[in-house]
This record gives sequence, C-alpha cells and structure tokens, in this order.
Amino acid sequence: MSLASPAWLLLLLPVAALAASYLVQAKRRSQYAVTFATLPMLERLTPEKPGWRRHLPATLLLLTFVVLTMAAARPQVDEQVPRERATVIVVVDVSLSMQATDVAPDRLSAASDAAQGFVDGLPSGFNVGVVSFAGSATVLATPTSDHEAAVTALDNLRLDEGTAIGDGVMTSLAQIESTAATDGTGLDTDVPAQIVLLSDGTNTVGSSLDQAAGAAAEAEVPVSTIAYGTPTGTVTVDGQLVPVPVDQASLDALAQATGGIGYAAETAEALDEVYDDIQSSIGFTTEQRDVTPYVIAIALLLGLLAAAMSLRWFARLP
Repeated sequence: MSLASPAWLLLLLPVAALAASYLVQAKRRSQYAVTFATLPMLERLTPEKPGWRRHLPATLLLLTFVVLTMAAARPQVDEQVPRERATVIVVVDVSLSMQATDVAPDRLSAASDAAQGFVDGLPSGFNVGVVSFAGSATVLATPTSDHEAAVTALDNLRLDEGTAIGDGVMTSLAQIESTAATDGTGLDTDVPAQIVLLSDGTNTVGSSLDQAAGAAAEAEVPVSTIAYGTPTGTVTVDGQLVPVPVDQASLDALAQATGGIGYAAETAEALDEVYDDIQSSIGFTTEQRDVTPYVIAIALLLGLLAAAMSLRWFARLP
C-alpha cells in the first residue's frame, strides 16, 4: 500500500498528544481516589467498577482519529488490471540446431506448439507478429489483432542454416515501429510492446547481440528470452553427432540489457509454463487504486462503536 498525500500523517501528532493526555488524566484519577478513600470505602462506593470498559470507548475514539488521518493521506493499493492493447512479437529460432531431439519430438516442433498456445491465450486486442531467424530474419506475420495469422505462421516454421539472433531483434523492432506509425501512436505511449524470443544457440551472423540490445533498450522495448533445450542436445551432420548445447548466458544478458526477463526451459512442459508466465506479465498492468472510501467507512464504524459502548455502559457519549 502507498499514500498519495503522506503529509497528512502529521495529524497523528496531535492524536498521539491526545492519547498521552488521556493516560495522564486516567492515572491522576486513580491516584486521587486512593488518596481520599480507604480500600473498603472504595469498594462500597463503586461496587461495580467499570474496569477495562472505562477505557474502551476512548480507545476506539482515538483509533477513529488515526484511521481518519490515514484516509486523509489517500491510501492506494496495487491492482492488476487487464491490458486492452499491446504489441507482441514472437521470435523463433529456426536454425538447424532446433532439430535436436533432446526435447520430444524435437526442439522446433515443441517450440512451435508452445508458441501457438501462447498466442491463443493473449487478449484479442493485442497486435501479434511472428519473426523467425536462421541466417537472416524473416517476418512471417506482421503485427495484427488477427491472431490466427500468427498461429498459422508458427505452424509453418522451416529450418535453415545460421543463427542471427541480433537480426531477429532488429527486425522485430522495425515491425513494432511500423505498427505504431500505422496506428498513429508512438513507442513512448501507453500502448506497450514486447519481444518474446526463443532460441537454443549462440549468435553467429548478422547484428551483434550488443547492437540489438542497445536498439531495444533505446526504443524501450523489453526482450524476454527463452533458452530452450538441454546441455546434451545433439544433431546429426554428415553422419556424425554434433553437440548443440544451449547458450543461456548470452540470452540472459540480452534480456537483462533490455529490461526483459531471461527464462530457461528443457522440456515442453517447462516451456508451456514459461509462456504462461510471460503471458501473465504482458496481459496485465499494475495500477494504483484509491481505497480512501473504505478507510473512511472503517473510521465511521469505529466511531459508532465507541459511541454505542459509551451510551450502553455510561449513558453518555465519549
């Protein structure tokens, strides 16, 4: 919880002074009674001492002042609100290493299925595009609210040579900028954009990861990366097994430099969980909701309770 106007909390000082004054007066009354009467006389004069009841209405009244002061400070709480608009580019590595079968049935097929589920779960108002990369980057589906186009593109991925991760990011940024221009908006508006990139390897051609990270950071477009596969993955080249371990470190560095999140998944199930997490973070935004009316209601209830107790026990208002 946060406070929109915390300066109002200074009003707690007079409330604290009032509480201290009450305690002093209560102690003086007790000492005065003991001074001018013996214990048997006190018992005869006050056979039904109110005890703790004497202090409860005053305590509730002081709590009422405290809660009213909190209300004046305008308390606010974080609330997850569904986004209505955003641009998401799904970027998939289609280099030859993605044919490794360490993830059943193979890395590319499992990645394609998971990415399609991810797109299907995004809000209908989101623009979704698809970019694949091997030796170069290719736009398979321009950003559109027609998610079926993105799903179809993800269902028709084809392997090729090379791993141009940097080009995949740069091409995605160009698509985001083009969409913003078409919509009449800009990258600095309330319509967020994000790149979700899945890869298993190291950047080998095209733009460097540093160049791509710098461009994404300047455009304020986070790149969330998914390092997909196991350290023991292999592919067969000319009859020989060639290791194709995942380069998670490079992908994590790219995500961190752009304000995204670096993920890792070694199974199809783990990849589904990663996409679910990304979907939740993209699909919702955190907004401040003012809860002042609720705090005022609590203060009124405390005040009414204090008055009711005082009238019931002492036939007077506190």
